[in-house]
Amino acid sequence: MSWTLMIHGGAGRFERGRLSPEVEAATRAGLARALDAGTAVLAGGGAALDAVAAAVAVLEDDPHFNAGRGAALTREGTAELDAAVMEGATRGAGAVARVSHTRSPVGLARAVMERSRHVFLAGVGADAFSREIGLEQVGNDWFVTDPRRTNLAELLARDDDAYDVDMKYGTVGAVARDAAGHLAAATSTGGVTGKRWGRIGDTPVIGAGTWADDRGCAVSCTGAGEYFLRVGVAQAIDARVRLLGESLDVATAAVLTEVSALGGTGGAIVVGADGQGGWRFTTPGMNRGLATAGGERRVAIYGDEG
Repeated sequence: MSWTLMIHGGAGRFERGRLSPEVEAATRAGLARALDAGTAVLAGGGAALDAVAAAVAVLEDDPHFNAGRGAALTREGTAELDAAVMEGATRGAGAVARVSHTRSPVGLARAVMERSRHVFLAGVGADAFSREIGLEQVGNDWFVTDPRRTNLAELLARDDDAYDVDMKYGTVGAVARDAAGHLAAATSTGGVTGKRWGRIGDTPVIGAGTWADDRGCAVSCTGAGEYFLRVGVAQAIDARVRLLGESLDVATAAVLTEVSALGGTGGAIVVGADGQGGWRFTTPGMNRGLATAGGERRVAIYGDEG
């Protein structure tokens, strides 16, 4: 049976002319490396969960994306990281929020699923669990980069209560169907620049930003978390596919229209039980990529790239 891998590196105001040639090239190269990592797993007969975790871990280490190193900073100038994984065969899931010292938040989310009795850990507890099971730890400064410091300073200079008005949702994610027909999804983010009071978006919330069910589809979202949470985007897409029999594109469009009606923007990548995949976004662009067993491979950023 065939396999399919889809990735995203966030949706937002990614328009031609807004990104420098250097940033655009680095972004495309990062997406390509993530595709390579996931493809190596699936082409070797590996599991969808291994593939999405591998792809997202690559993007977490790439400072051009808002996850792991290079994450958006809180108002205090620190990194608070969120991530989730889910596999479609048993609907096993793991999630973490407000992680401060684990190098790979997606790896920690997977560990919560596989090595604890829980689904969702947050803050100091998530970091404590990470240390106890021996995951790689780094200082919080490891996640902080000069461009993100600049983003925060510019934001606060405009308005002390400002909140990521440029909508640069660099959240990263992956969905896959493996050769055995199983689905999985993974998502990781630093949230939004200038976030306060322990804000958490949709990324680590199972059913909102991340979802996988072999009976329907796997979904990873990126966008305005407050709206994606209220719509329950990821599970809503799956429900329309599984219960109404809608195509991936129709279901995704319908749910994102609901988000838009509330005032939110963003996007999602989706892969179905039959291996068909797709993406849709309501922003000018979305960093994204696709690879299949049939040899199809694409990396794109702008809305006019298809």
